[in-house]
Amino acid sequence: MTNEFIGSKRLAHLESVIKRYRQDFYSVGKALKEIRDHRCYHKLSFKTFENYVRVRWDMGRSHAYRLIEAVVVIDNLSPIGETLPRNEAQARPLTRLDLFSQKKVWGNFLKTGKPITALNIKKFVSNHMGVKNTGAPFVEIVSKDYKTVVMEMLSQITIARNDQWKSTSQRTALYWNNVMKEKIQWE
Repeated sequence: MTNEFIGSKRLAHLESVIKRYRQDFYSVGKALKEIRDHRCYHKLSFKTFENYVRVRWDMGRSHAYRLIEAVVVIDNLSPIGETLPRNEAQARPLTRLDLFSQKKVWGNFLKTGKPITALNIKKFVSNHMGVKNTGAPFVEIVSKDYKTVVMEMLSQITIARNDQWKSTSQRTALYWNNVMKEKIQWE
């Protein structure tokens, strides 16, 4: 299917899926993948997919791509069984593997009988890839300035929440939370 065949009706349908199923990572990721792959965002005068998801859906670039990558994992694993990752965080560790290894590692993980959690899957994939835990203790070092800024931010969040999000929307607070999360995880 070429870009010319993705019409405005299809784009409207894909956007309604994103709006309606915002909590369903697979439906949203699948819709975003099609919008990205067929460059449907051009129909709405967006030059880049990243700008489209940021402006249209208040979603960071990395989150949009994680949803799309999770769709690829789920589509790859679907033929081998009924038990699949239930959210993007559970699918994320598997994105580090090639398609064949995803199936093999997922099957081996299910055989362990461990609860299907993002942390258990991440540990299992890391062990498969040979990443070992060094056992080094976590040392918390927080500067006074950093702690002061974080405490002020938490104070502002409490004020906004107590004000029923009238002065700052909850959506905006979640957006900035994602920005901070991405910056902290940035390597």
